[in-house]
Amino acid sequence: MKNTGMNFRHLYYFWVVAKEGGVTRAAQRLGLAVQTVGTQLSLLEQSVGKQLFTQQGRRLVLTESGRTALAYAEQIFLLGEQMQEALGETDSHKTRLTVGISDSLPKLTAFRLLEATMHLERPVRLVCQEGQFEALLGDLALHKLDVVLTDRAVRSGTTLKVFSHQLFESATIVAGAPALAGIYSADFPASLNGAPFLLPTRNNALRGRIDEWFEQHALRPDIVGEFEDNALLNTFGRRGLGLFFATAALANDIFEQFGAVLVGPVPQVREQFYAISNERKIKHPAVEAILSALHQGGLNRG
Repeated sequence: MKNTGMNFRHLYYFWVVAKEGGVTRAAQRLGLAVQTVGTQLSLLEQSVGKQLFTQQGRRLVLTESGRTALAYAEQIFLLGEQMQEALGETDSHKTRLTVGISDSLPKLTAFRLLEATMHLERPVRLVCQEGQFEALLGDLALHKLDVVLTDRAVRSGTTLKVFSHQLFESATIVAGAPALAGIYSADFPASLNGAPFLLPTRNNALRGRIDEWFEQHALRPDIVGEFEDNALLNTFGRRGLGLFFATAALANDIFEQFGAVLVGPVPQVREQFYAISNERKIKHPAVEAILSALHQGGLNRG
């Protein structure tokens, strides 16, 4: 492996200059002389053999090489901060679990999956980050996350070294606010023809199964809203603006949190939930607790 002789202190100065937008402000933040920071920046450019900034008027602007270097520096110093936090927690007798939660995953499902980690003998410090599926996989591959909870498996053929572990599968139900549900619960599912519906967007893993079910029953619902964020969909549903599909295993929670009641069961439309990890075998004790709780029926399956 080629040794570039890169000095990570120089890289840190570069990172601060890029974040602050100039050498003067970076020097103030670092408590150093402007000349010192400028010299260290020049030494970094010499060591990598690339110009990282270009002058535009009185401003420093990143070059293409500089933007590439900044992306890596962000990862390096984020991992450094996480390492310091992890080392600081070794004396607190807590296990840190950094979880990526796909924005399409129902928040009630995420809570139920993570609830098991709160009852371990060794306390767990949860750090939850929500985002889009592909972005979370990238963070997982870079070890910024311990696990990703999502409603879909990783596609075969991906270049990322990540692995899907199915947690559980559940049937779904159609639910809605009581006044609305009362209108459409009789003669289910034929009653749903023309009914107002709140649905996930078409990039959601569940949407294709819902559309197929509508087609099989010759139903033409009135789609009043499509949502990437499941929590926002449920909020609209709570306000009685449309019926929506929900996880059958969480029917009681849905009633308690959103006041939504059952319109009818949909056993043919099933949801799968996954944990994505960097390893073929999950080894994190907190994630193992989730698996154990599921195996013991901690979250009822529909």
